[in-house]
Amino acid sequence: MEKESEHTIDSSNVVTLFLAGDVMTGRGIDQILPHPGDPLIHESFMKSAVGYVDLAQRANGPIPHPVDFPYVWGDALEVLDRAAPDARIVNLETAVTTSVEYWKDKGINYRMHPENVRCIAVARIDCCVLANNHVLDWGYSGLQETLLTLKKADVKCAGAGGNLHEAEAPAVIEAGGKGRVVVFAFGSETSGIPYSWGASIDRPGIPLLEDLSDKTVRRIAERVKQVKRRGDVVVISLHWGGNWGFDISNEQIDFAHRLIDEAGADVIHGHSSHHPRGIEVHHEKPVLYGCGDLLNDYEGIRGYEEFRGDLCLMYFAGIDASTGSLVRFYAIPMRVKRFRLTRAQPEEAGWLRELLNRESERFGVRAESINGDAIALRW
Repeated sequence: MEKESEHTIDSSNVVTLFLAGDVMTGRGIDQILPHPGDPLIHESFMKSAVGYVDLAQRANGPIPHPVDFPYVWGDALEVLDRAAPDARIVNLETAVTTSVEYWKDKGINYRMHPENVRCIAVARIDCCVLANNHVLDWGYSGLQETLLTLKKADVKCAGAGGNLHEAEAPAVIEAGGKGRVVVFAFGSETSGIPYSWGASIDRPGIPLLEDLSDKTVRRIAERVKQVKRRGDVVVISLHWGGNWGFDISNEQIDFAHRLIDEAGADVIHGHSSHHPRGIEVHHEKPVLYGCGDLLNDYEGIRGYEEFRGDLCLMYFAGIDASTGSLVRFYAIPMRVKRFRLTRAQPEEAGWLRELLNRESERFGVRAESINGDAIALRW
C-alpha cells in the first residue's frame, strides 16, 4: 500500500500513474465497435475476426453491437475518474490501420480500424506503448498509419517509429504542474517479436533489445540521460517474456535492477504475460514484471484456464517526483466479460490478491485488501 513514512511526503509532489498491460482492442473487439474493419485475418485457427466475437458470445452470452466507444472500458472509466491519475499508460497491443499488407507467417493478425481509435481516447489514455509483437502485424504501412492515427487523436506513443531514432524517443507527459512523466519503451524477442521488426537507422520498427547485457543497460542509460530532468518520473516499459507462467528469470531481475540503479528508471512497466506476475520494489522503485492483459478478445478460447485470463488488474502507483520513490501502490481487480471490463467479484478479487501475495513474496512484497476489493501493496 505505502511506505510507513508516507505522512512525511508532500502530497503536491506525488505523481499518480495508471499502468496497464496489454490493451488488445483489435480483431474481435474491433468488430463490435462503431467502425469495424475488414474482418479478414490470416490465422490457422480463424479466418475472420468475427469468429472471436462468436466464441465470446457462446461462452458468456450476446454482445450488443455496434457498441459505443466507452462500452469496452465499462466500470474502468469510473475507477479512472475516481483515481484521477496524472498519467495513463497502457501497452496497445494492436495495429490501428486498414492496411492489407499482413506480415507473412506471423500467425496472428491484430488490427483496429483507425476510426475506432476513439475507444482509446475516451479513456483519456496519455501514452500507448507500441514496442510489442502486434504493432507490425499489418506491415510497415500499418505501422505508419498507426503512428499517424494516434497523433491525430492526440495520444502520445513510445516504442515505434520511422527509424531507430524515432522509435527510441520517449513520450513526455506533463503531470498537472507536478513535473513530467517520461516513458521509454523497448521490446524483446522473448515476447514473440520477430527480429526483423527491429528499427534501424533507415528502417521503421521498434527498439528491439539485443539482450539484457551491461551494454544494453548502458545504451538505455545514455538515452535516459539525454532527456531526464530534475523532478521527472521515468518509466521504462518492457514487452518481454512469454504469455503464460509465473517464472521470472534471474536475468530479468538483474536487468530491471540495473535499469533502476544505473539507467535512471523510476518505474519498470513490464508486460507480455496474459496474467499478472510478481511485483518488486527495488530501492523504493516499483518493478512490475508482468502486468497481465487488461482487454482482450480471448473469451471462449480454451486452454490455460488455471491462469484465469479473464481476471485482470488496473495498477496505480504514487511516485514522489522530488525523489522518484514509490510512496503508495494499489490495484483494482477487474474482469473481462462480453468484451467489457467489470469490477471483479469478491472471490475473484481474493484470487488475484493471493496471486500477488504468492508471486511477490520472494521480493518482500505483500498484498492486502483495502476498501472492499482494492488490493494494496506493502513493502
